[in-house]
Amino acid sequence: MEHQVLSQFQPYETERFTKRILFKQPGSIVFTLNFEAGQQLPAHRHPGADVYILVSEGTGTFDCDGTELAVSAGDVVHVQGDELMSYRSGENDRSSLYVTLVNIPDPGYAQDLG
Repeated sequence: MEHQVLSQFQPYETERFTKRILFKQPGSIVFTLNFEAGQQLPAHRHPGADVYILVSEGTGTFDCDGTELAVSAGDVVHVQGDELMSYRSGENDRSSLYVTLVNIPDPGYAQDLG
């Protein structure tokens, strides 16, 4: 069994969003993405993967293949890997996403950022 404390994986930086890995196994990874108000995750795909996202803190907007979805803490989203997705944190508060990526398309997806 592995155990982590979510708050230890939620650093916020004013320059850019952060990514922190909680768990990593062959073929899957769990990480947080942490955004100050107004920060964005650029549009990208996860070819061949499935992405499950829990909004653990704050508000924001996903854009998935041109369809926008406003979300807030407690919302859960599933994105198929071939869908083009981006995320923008709410303008007035920071946000944190708890992400599970299944069938990692490339080792570059399994690294901390920021």
